[in-house]
Amino acid sequence: MSSYGRSRRNSKGGILAVLLTGVLALTGCSHGSGDNAARAAQRNIHERGPITFAMGKNDIANLRPVVDRWNKDHPSENVTLHELAGEADSQRDTLVQSLQARSGEFDVIALDVIDTASFAAHQWLQPLTGDMAVDMTHLLPATVESATYAGTVYAAPQNTNGQLLFYRSDLIKHPPHTWRELTQDCAIATRHKLDCLVSQLKQYEGLTVNTSMFINGWGGQIVGADGFTPTVTSDPAREGIQTLVDAYKDGVFPKRVVSFTEEETNLAFVNGEALFAINWPYMYENAGTSDDSKVKGKFAVAPLVGKDGVGASTLGGYNNAINVYSEHKATARDFIAFVENRENQLGFAQNSFPPVLTSIYDDKDLIKEHPYLPILKTSLENAVPRPVSPFYPAISKAIQDNVYAALSGRKTVVQATKDMTSAIEVAEH
Repeated sequence: MSSYGRSRRNSKGGILAVLLTGVLALTGCSHGSGDNAARAAQRNIHERGPITFAMGKNDIANLRPVVDRWNKDHPSENVTLHELAGEADSQRDTLVQSLQARSGEFDVIALDVIDTASFAAHQWLQPLTGDMAVDMTHLLPATVESATYAGTVYAAPQNTNGQLLFYRSDLIKHPPHTWRELTQDCAIATRHKLDCLVSQLKQYEGLTVNTSMFINGWGGQIVGADGFTPTVTSDPAREGIQTLVDAYKDGVFPKRVVSFTEEETNLAFVNGEALFAINWPYMYENAGTSDDSKVKGKFAVAPLVGKDGVGASTLGGYNNAINVYSEHKATARDFIAFVENRENQLGFAQNSFPPVLTSIYDDKDLIKEHPYLPILKTSLENAVPRPVSPFYPAISKAIQDNVYAALSGRKTVVQATKDMTSAIEVAEH
């Protein structure tokens, strides 16, 4: 599964947001198949042997050293890496078809954080409870939340990601701490003939991510704690969306940003065209080391800003789940726990693949190599997962359609949030 926001290559993750909501109907389990899945969850818990780990090809290279280390020490329980397609919809189709057939061909699957709930709701994932439980007390709390559905943990977080606020340190002495301070700094951008702030407002998953940032950063939520009830018409949620729309209308965001994905954002900032940018950490390396960078030595990063302080990043990343039909679940359980150990998580960090192990972000030697890590830790500590809901694709589409309409002036924010609520409610029934 393409894990949105984890690297430059993962911009394809937005495809998930426009998947037909009918996927849920097509893949829905009957009562009988649900019973079979429930029985499957009780089988093979103590069985050991070779397993297959399926992951999208875009980031699978980060797991090869991990698998090699495991296989060296577990010759009778080798892990075989199975490379899925690079496109998110193709990855999902392959996994859905296999799981619908109750196949155990993929013992462990790397799921985008936004897909974990959907697969869990279909009873395709082994609950990580009892003998299958994995200690996650040492992980960033938001990552564990993304792997939890209806109060049960269904996956082990593998890697994560959070957004950062990039800024021109040669033009601004101190980064803004609130949204108001950021907008005041736009005067500096005007003097230097720069865009003030660039981000991703194209009508795809990136718009959902940015809208979530404004909703959560202003104290609102997209859905309630039950994962179903829309709450976008609440005053804080509407205020966050209104702030986003006003920022576009007033020029804080340039007009061209409605065509921006992560890559356009990256190109604009690295080319020295913007004072601020919101993007994922991969851009730090591009801006700081690329021979083509016009901001090398002239930029820094800070946490996102919200209404009154640190903003709420939207969480990216992968969760490793065990197929409920796996024949070697004990091995699968030990392998997903192994992925979370310090050596493997340190390797992720060294390759700009943000780890889930909290202590990595305090490693002094690593911080010398990757100075943005303490800021990223702050971002992740304040991050909010997208709705952990089996209806996530429909929720995301409802957000994209209506916020884009508000940005283009075709709807007021009040009407957009009403229509968003209706679209979410229809998709859930």
